[in-house]
Amino acid sequence: MAMAGLYRRLLPSPPAIDFASSEGKQLFLEAIQGGTMEGFYRLISYFQTQSEPAYCGLASLSMVLNALAIDPGRKWKGPWRWFDESMLDCCEPLEKVKEKGISFGKLVCLAHCAGAKVEAFRTNQSSIDDFRKYLIRCSSSDNCHVISSYHRGIFKQTGTGHFSPIGGYHAGRDMALILDVARFKYPPHWVPLSLLWEAMDSVDVATGQQRGFMLISRPHREPGLLYTLSCKHESWVGIARYLMEDVPNLVKSKDFKVIENVLSFVFKSLPSNFGEFIKWVAEVRRREDGDNSLSQEEKGRLAVKEEVLKQVQETGLFKHVVAFLSSVNSCCRNMPSLGHKDDLPDVAASVCCQGAEILAGKFGSSVRFCCRETCVKCLNTDGDNPTTVVSATVVDGSSQQGVDVLVPSSQMGDCGCGPSDCIGMYPAGNDILTVLLLALPTETWSGMKDEKLSKEIHDLVSTENLPTLLQEEVLHLRGQLHLLKRCQENKVDENLGAPQM
Repeated sequence: MAMAGLYRRLLPSPPAIDFASSEGKQLFLEAIQGGTMEGFYRLISYFQTQSEPAYCGLASLSMVLNALAIDPGRKWKGPWRWFDESMLDCCEPLEKVKEKGISFGKLVCLAHCAGAKVEAFRTNQSSIDDFRKYLIRCSSSDNCHVISSYHRGIFKQTGTGHFSPIGGYHAGRDMALILDVARFKYPPHWVPLSLLWEAMDSVDVATGQQRGFMLISRPHREPGLLYTLSCKHESWVGIARYLMEDVPNLVKSKDFKVIENVLSFVFKSLPSNFGEFIKWVAEVRRREDGDNSLSQEEKGRLAVKEEVLKQVQETGLFKHVVAFLSSVNSCCRNMPSLGHKDDLPDVAASVCCQGAEILAGKFGSSVRFCCRETCVKCLNTDGDNPTTVVSATVVDGSSQQGVDVLVPSSQMGDCGCGPSDCIGMYPAGNDILTVLLLALPTETWSGMKDEKLSKEIHDLVSTENLPTLLQEEVLHLRGQLHLLKRCQENKVDENLGAPQM
């Protein structure tokens, strides 16, 4: 008996040419000879079908990230680290993406958060000649890939907004190969570049903005090791505006004499939910019965994070931040505007629940884990420095599992084996605020009226003399701030790539 539903769509040809057709194969062979199919092999090795009707953006991005061999830094399933749609959630809740799709700007944000280098262009910021030049450049190598955001209607296909990677280019016919991630609907196909540009140049009726394309490649340096910015919470727009626009204006408008006055104005004016904007990157693992040991890989990653934390706490700016927070009788985790919970077990309980969802492959689903109990302990294994671990038991109603959070901590003093000896050394409000101040653009402080104070602050926030690890961390966050500012200025729409079935 026939089942209700749809089984694929007939690819409208023309204008498209089926990749598997005789003509499509000939185009492929000619493009190989022309040297503009170099990126194809990596992409086809990781070609995937979007798992939800509105996941075209997530599927395109995870496919490209895997093709570029970018390490997600967290486990997918079992011991394997691998990009999957379910892991691309730092800029938009998966439930929302499942319902409405993801915007062009949020996909750019996701790519950046995942550790990629991203160059994004809407069609009103570029031209067809520029697009052709970029496509030829990426198609001639395997270290850069193009994701296109376009309207299907231009190709006489059903649906509206869609994302897919571009697998190659045929110079003689001026055609691009679309590796359509909706493989249940249309196969990979060649389209005239002029039509692809027209499809990208379409205006989204909900926002009046053009679609576009993005170039994704491996970064020249590793992504943030200990801190990252998140635009998942809706307040990110206001926080980004405050940091990039309001703080510079505030600095210019006041006649500050000492650095404590500057910190007071900046910190006390922080928008609400600020704690949802900047996060420290935690490492979560399943707890194995009776096995408290750390692998060499885990020890290595933790050691690097701890070195970054130590370098933050050795800066002159950190000492000023700590002194200011102490002077107002507000420890780093008690400032309401930071939104951080009171102590390490509370912070880790939330992290453990998220980690359990990820490890169970249920992150972003309606299934929710709750933390039944937590225990903070210091492990002293193999004669190494003690490692702070928060062990938790989490339940989802029908099952339970043990989860560990490996906590980077600075060894600024003796660490005993009791929880109270370790709490307070993990990444918290004082070092988070320090790093964020370091990450602000240098011109933030250029308008200060007092020249002596201006020089003092410039010396404190300058990245030139920072240790390499901390310098890279700060520059990574600064890049994220600039990206978020661009997203905020463009007033990115939330409907590109919406369900098109």
